Amino acid sequence: MQFCHVICSSGIFPETYIHLKEATVKDRGQHETVIPGELPLGQELTSTLREWAVIWHKLYVDNKTTQFRHVQQMTYSLIEWRSQILSGTLPKDELAELKKKVTAKIDYGNRILGLDLVVRDDNGNILDPDETSTISLFKAHETASKRIDERIQEEKVHLLVLAFRIKFFYVVFNGSTVLLFFIFFILFFFASFICSENYLVRWGSNGMPKEIEKLNNLQAVFTDLSSSDLIRPKISLVCQIVRVGHMELKDGKKHTCGLRRPFGVAVMDITDIIHGKVDDEEKQHFIPFHKVNITLLILGLWVSLKLLPGDLAQVQKDFSHLVDRSTAVARKMGFPEIILPGDVRNDIYVTLVQGEFDKGKKKTPKNVEVTMSVHDEDGNLQEKAIHPGAGYEGVSEYKSVVYYQVKQPCWYETVKVSIAIEEVSRCHLRFTFRHRSSQESRDKSERAFGMGFVKLMNADGTTLQDGKHNLIVYKGDNKKMEDAKCYLTLPCTKMEMEEKEAPSGKNLHHLANFTPTKDSTKDSFQIATLICSTKLTQNVDLLGLLNWRSNSQNIAHNLRKLMEVEGGEIVKFLQDTLDALFNIMMEMSENETYDFLVFDALVFIISLIGDIKFQHFNPVLETYIYKHFSATLAYVNTNSSEIWSNRYCCLMELLCFAIVCSGPCNPPPKYFEQKTDIFCVFSAANLVVCLNGVIGSRSRTAQLK
Repeated sequence: MQFCHVICSSGIFPETYIHLKEATVKDRGQHETVIPGELPLGQELTSTLREWAVIWHKLYVDNKTTQFRHVQQMTYSLIEWRSQILSGTLPKDELAELKKKVTAKIDYGNRILGLDLVVRDDNGNILDPDETSTISLFKAHETASKRIDERIQEEKVHLLVLAFRIKFFYVVFNGSTVLLFFIFFILFFFASFICSENYLVRWGSNGMPKEIEKLNNLQAVFTDLSSSDLIRPKISLVCQIVRVGHMELKDGKKHTCGLRRPFGVAVMDITDIIHGKVDDEEKQHFIPFHKVNITLLILGLWVSLKLLPGDLAQVQKDFSHLVDRSTAVARKMGFPEIILPGDVRNDIYVTLVQGEFDKGKKKTPKNVEVTMSVHDEDGNLQEKAIHPGAGYEGVSEYKSVVYYQVKQPCWYETVKVSIAIEEVSRCHLRFTFRHRSSQESRDKSERAFGMGFVKLMNADGTTLQDGKHNLIVYKGDNKKMEDAKCYLTLPCTKMEMEEKEAPSGKNLHHLANFTPTKDSTKDSFQIATLICSTKLTQNVDLLGLLNWRSNSQNIAHNLRKLMEVEGGEIVKFLQDTLDALFNIMMEMSENETYDFLVFDALVFIISLIGDIKFQHFNPVLETYIYKHFSATLAYVNTNSSEIWSNRYCCLMELLCFAIVCSGPCNPPPKYFEQKTDIFCVFSAANLVVCLNGVIGSRSRTAQLK
């Protein structure tokens, strides 16, 4: 509560609840004005924090975690700066610098929260509308809005890259090669997940890298880190250490060689580096190893890290002393916030999760090794399709770590499968299981005791769904295990087997063996997959639209179903979806039914991108219109005698409006609710861009003729 002066010595409020503030009173009496003595910036900070607190609470109730944490981070910054300003201890130059940071943060926060924009002068002071001309207010508003848009563009469009370099590595072992797998590991409340590809380092038994040319040049960049990654509560850099050699650390010519064995792990908390609190590329961080074998002499490694703004191309240009063409690139396991046209990606991440294997006739559990490979429908091996980690070429077969006498091994090893897009529909993953003996003579006689497989493409043409898959472990003749024609007709997962059993009522468990006389297997094996592809979709309705030429009788159905597709799936295929819509409009121009449906779909997509959740895709739409838009016959439907009554009269204007005016404060107009002339609501700038688009469309048509 604020008091200007003490009227009497006693009152109804306890003294401990009263805080007196300095203030100046003008025109005492009925129309007096109270002017607080504190800085105007402090007052603005107080009112802003109170306004944001209400929105912050609503975001928590609505379970919008990402926006909630974003507002939380901005609120904490404002509270800290407010305490510095109110302390009155800052020098004049530092106060002026802090004032710029505060006003920039307030304006930025108000924009992303959909609040009103505050118009200021060059010093950050709020302009008084009574003392400022209308033209000056308009120019100041335009400048401020442009400045905020540029900042949002910079934060949203530009990705982040973490430069990583191994300075020194110290470990003592006997006659084995060591593999180091570096990954990002995110802890989020009670859940955790890996967010990056592996960066693989191979360390020889001589204490040097296996590739001598990489000596003093062990560096990588983890790309596609987005603004949502900056607000994670805890992010760690994890180094998984795998030893390649004998089953045990013993010398002997009769021992089996080449086995991948668990060796150790190293973990470093890099939350402060990701949040930008630590920024020193020369600082070396020591990461101690946690040993699997306590008798082994093993220390750790020294690394340096630095967070770099921009995408990979920009970072290579601006930070050439840190990142060059020889630097390994580990991409994010997932899509970045922006997927620009022309960015083609077709990565399939496969994680060996866990398994359970019966010991059979053995007295102890098996030492199971899983071998993963990629084959086509004829059984042909896809060469070098599996990538264990960035920094090395692909391999044709990937062998898992071997755990010694463990009945239920848990691997959690992730690899990337990269094959041509046109080959995905024909390919499948094959997993073979083999017991590995520590004695070389026994190991040579061991054969694969089981196999499993999973197809990358479903029967309806969609890609394998993300998530965990419980595969069936088939047993039988080794030759049949290698013959794709023998097993591709069988169900590959337990869910698929249950679906086939349900309609017929027959028990298909005997199919789990290639020879029906044997008992069905009790073994189980689980994998997890993640598809990161700009050409392959897991949604049936979107797939039907993208492949509309092969199923032309369902065009109308697919156009209606497009409105029900999840927005995140549409924006991943934004360019292909827009191409399909415009191609339908051009090639099916004689059917007016499609005209209305295509227009409705375009309005839906534009409204989707106008949503605050997908507003950072505006540059993608802009790039598409100016560089990739090729609907050369679009003007035909907009140049008829009914141009002002046909819906296509505002097609280009809607697209341009999405670029110029989209956002939480200026959503695209709802055409169906506005019966007035559409051109009345568009600015002159929109019409100029529209005319340029139509002229460009006509010129392309002239070139084709």
